[in-house]
Amino acid sequence: MKKCGLVRLCCLLLFAGTESMAQSSFPSIEPVSFSKVQIDDHFWKPRIEKVALVTIPVCIDQTAVKTPRLRNFEKVARHKGEKHEGIFYDDSDVYKALEAIAYALNDHPDAALEKKADEWIDIIAAAQLPDGYLNTYFTLGDLSQRWTDMSMHEDYNGGHLIEAAVAYYQATGKRKLLDVAIRFADHFDSLFGPSKRHWVTGHEELELALVKLYKTTKNEKYLNLSHWLLEERGHGYAKGYTWTDWKDTAYAQDKTPVKETKEITGHAVRAMYLYTGAADVAAATNDTGYMHAMKNVWEDVVYRNMYITGGIGSSGNNEGFSVDYDLPNDHAYCETCASVGMVFWNQRMNLLTGESKYMDVLERSLYNGTLDGLSLSGDRFFYGNPLASNGNYERREWFGTACCPANIARLIASLGNYIYATSNDAIWVNLFVGSNTTIPLAKGNMYVQQQTNYPWDGSIKINVSPEKKMKYKLMVRIPGWAQNQPVPGNTYQYLQAGDQHFTITVNGQPAEYTMQNGYAVIDREWKKGDELNLNLPMDIKRITATENVKDDRNRVALERGPLVYCIEHTDNNGSAMNIILPDNASLSSAYNAALLNGVVTITGEATVIKPTTDGSGIETVKQNITAIPYYAWANRGEGQMQIWIPRKAAGIKIETN
Repeated sequence: MKKCGLVRLCCLLLFAGTESMAQSSFPSIEPVSFSKVQIDDHFWKPRIEKVALVTIPVCIDQTAVKTPRLRNFEKVARHKGEKHEGIFYDDSDVYKALEAIAYALNDHPDAALEKKADEWIDIIAAAQLPDGYLNTYFTLGDLSQRWTDMSMHEDYNGGHLIEAAVAYYQATGKRKLLDVAIRFADHFDSLFGPSKRHWVTGHEELELALVKLYKTTKNEKYLNLSHWLLEERGHGYAKGYTWTDWKDTAYAQDKTPVKETKEITGHAVRAMYLYTGAADVAAATNDTGYMHAMKNVWEDVVYRNMYITGGIGSSGNNEGFSVDYDLPNDHAYCETCASVGMVFWNQRMNLLTGESKYMDVLERSLYNGTLDGLSLSGDRFFYGNPLASNGNYERREWFGTACCPANIARLIASLGNYIYATSNDAIWVNLFVGSNTTIPLAKGNMYVQQQTNYPWDGSIKINVSPEKKMKYKLMVRIPGWAQNQPVPGNTYQYLQAGDQHFTITVNGQPAEYTMQNGYAVIDREWKKGDELNLNLPMDIKRITATENVKDDRNRVALERGPLVYCIEHTDNNGSAMNIILPDNASLSSAYNAALLNGVVTITGEATVIKPTTDGSGIETVKQNITAIPYYAWANRGEGQMQIWIPRKAAGIKIETN
């Protein structure tokens, strides 16, 4: 038997064994869908409304009016031989905008917005070819070249189509777009898979989308196809790439098979989407090979290649990773989409393992690396997210490659997906967001409600009301930062351990609980009206980095709760680069409702180095400084900013006349 035939036979046997693999002992944890969660949180609800009322209309305007993205679909439907406008992956922005609309409709019903979405869906459906193919770049160009160049994002666009279709179906019950997505997936399946053509997705996305389609339709064909796509990587099957970047197989995570991956390489967003799909497949098939690989590569990312903000991908050259501990601040790339991807991947790793450390990283990426990408006004965006600036960064209205605006819009609008999860014998509280949901359990429905002023306050009240008395486990995540560990691994540590500790009470009495994988497990018989109170310490912490991160040596970052802080020019006499924060400087925090839509600031007395009055030298003076949450910087004009503040004078450069 030829080698290729043997490989195909092995693939067939592999997929035939999917059902048997599902009998192993993986934790069976599922997220509670956004469509079942109502958010009334003081911090997040205004942001979700801002996305619905401002960000999504911006995406609609840019997608359908100011750029030709939607117009390309209309051209296909007209059959008049018109040319494609824009970039070959622009279709994806239409789909991501639709996905964001779907999530927004759940929390902010809007008949006009839903009508607009239905109009777009009609246009998209009219552009689909009879065989299920849907891609405006090739349909308006040379259709004979479709599926010949793995780098041309046909699969990436298709993946975003599927994600939008699933979200819109869940939000509205309408399946027209879902049927379009199914026809596209069936078309792809007719061409690729065991005993068919090889295919290595140029920009990973289809892998995770196919698992979503499988969960929605219950058709195992889509799970098997996702599994097969993962197995295609690392064998030299990638051919016909137009982009020169693909000469480096590490760039596209194609250097080694996924199950043999131990180190993060290449393009950050592509890696996140691939590993999200791999974790999904591992959970759905109980494939321990993928689980172990994902744990290994996760440790490489978090332990050696992640910023304190939860951002990843330091290099602008490949929009991704370089070498371990290469984490520069002022020219950090840290693409917004990569932080969004960190949220996706870490949620899947949490569902796969039941370990809270993944939600800790998700929370860090969400509140810092991701939220930074959207202005407080909701209509300006960051593509990259540096940790220091000399004043040369500003938020933009839009981008030629516009993946980030709709990506962050769909994430914020879908926040409900990440708050709660369920397993056979437990309810999991993963994020502290004012919200409520009714969760169907084997013994009856359980109503869960959170009330909190998090992240400004560490007090979280959780009301648990079952239909009838019910013995069940409530798994409440205790963040690592509340247990004196900012992030897993040794790259970042607190300069001094906090002396405050979390407390848990049930109905006003100290709760009996055990700790399991970072969760406080309260296993008891619950009755209507039961109330759990969690109090997390919200003291100010100083963070230091390992000496391996050369840009952070002799520097300190400030943190309070899940939020990383920065100093910005506006609050500090026009400069943020001449400040020294000694270890013994006293710091305090207070809420300022009038600043940046309401934030807790950190203030204290620091040392400032500046030129002498006559310009002959430099001098040090004491100055009160103010630090703000990192996500809120660059909302008051261009200027200096930095997260990592010198602890000593060494390294500060002051220009003199």
